[in-house]
Amino acid sequence: MNALLNPTQVEIVNTVTERCDSCGAAAKLGVRLSGGGELSFCGHHANRHAGEIAKMANRVLVEAGFAWTGSARTA
Repeated sequence: MNALLNPTQVEIVNTVTERCDSCGAAAKLGVRLSGGGELSFCGHHANRHAGEIAKMANRVLVEAGFAWTGSARTA
């Protein structure tokens, strides 16, 4: 069973410099997976997969000003 993130594991950063691993757009969210590895998502894909990200990540970097719908799932 995967635990949900603690609020301390979600960090607001000034900028996410990566590109979305799904579509190549500018990333708004960076994720370190609990099983290893890292992924980056644009705003669209970050919100589309918010539930899965919250379950599988052990650290999330959210760009300042981006309203990630997964934040409510990590509290």
